[in-house]
Amino acid sequence: MSGTDGLRIGSLCSGYGGLDLGVQDVLGGSVVWHCEIDANAAAILAHHWPGVPNLGDLSAVDFDQVEPVDVVTAGFPCQDVSLAGRRAGLTEGTRSGLWLHVTRAIQSLRPRLVVIENVRGLLSATAHSHVESCSWCVGDASAEPPLRALGAVLGDLASLGYDAEWACVRASEIGAAHRRERVFIAARPIADANGDIRAGRDRSQGKARAA
Repeated sequence: MSGTDGLRIGSLCSGYGGLDLGVQDVLGGSVVWHCEIDANAAAILAHHWPGVPNLGDLSAVDFDQVEPVDVVTAGFPCQDVSLAGRRAGLTEGTRSGLWLHVTRAIQSLRPRLVVIENVRGLLSATAHSHVESCSWCVGDASAEPPLRALGAVLGDLASLGYDAEWACVRASEIGAAHRRERVFIAARPIADANGDIRAGRDRSQGKARAA
């Protein structure tokens, strides 16, 4: 599953690696590490990406010590934002709250591209962040915070210096027999908005050599 252009991909909340395969199909490149704690998913990753290290528990990784990459993918947990789940929201201490550790990784690694996937519930589930840290911060007059999970994700990316675009895509749009809507977010450093993602490999390889 290696690409030919030298682009390096780091995978967070990897699952079985589906998001990584999609990114490789579009950009080429190769996955240089995964980050997945589920034993069954990790076994699938080890089978399809033999020799690629699995960093394990996302919340315990020191990303300042991780091999730099050009692209970070993250299909972070959906249980607390899914319409079929608890709807606890994007909150620290929940499974979906692992997003906070995704932002920590982005802050340390500074990839040239971030690709995120989650369920459609990201558009409606509530969130708690510095944007909505009090009941009056964004004109809220009700007991329920107005900030939604997608807004928190986009706001966090912006605070890290990333410009993002997002779209909601149905599985049926690409030939599946079911709806299964998913939100995809692509984010790039604001300073690199007009650059070529493939040029990023020179920058991160230089960082690796300097380490």
